[in-house]
Amino acid sequence: MMKKVILLSAFVLMAGFTFGQVLPKGTVIGTHVLDVTLQPGITMEQYIQHLSGTSIPAWNDIDSDWQLYLLKSVRGDTKKNSFGLLHVIKSEETRDKYINADGSYTELRLSQNEKLKPIMDEQNKLGTYTTQWTDWIIQ
Repeated sequence: MMKKVILLSAFVLMAGFTFGQVLPKGTVIGTHVLDVTLQPGITMEQYIQHLSGTSIPAWNDIDSDWQLYLLKSVRGDTKKNSFGLLHVIKSEETRDKYINADGSYTELRLSQNEKLKPIMDEQNKLGTYTTQWTDWIIQ
């Protein structure tokens, strides 16, 4: 019995270290609510599968200081089963490497868009989206 308690305690402690994430002050959180328009014959499941399995991992490989997560609403002011994107960006400086103050893309971001064009073209064959977004800074 004591071995099980020690093993369970060790597991809980390791899980806390492994999954415990802290967002330090200055982290930029971008929230985007998606309005998806599917192509004829495409299901939302197919679109989301491509977004989460191909597009988002490709974007996340670009810069470890800017990570993207897919969100699905379950309750609240946004209708149930809506989707969104959460951008977790190390700092305003990281964001500003890619996005100008006026919201336009920097040359660096434009060159990355070109590299990811085949993936985005594939995604656009399934559907497109527009977003309403806000950047937040952890205080």
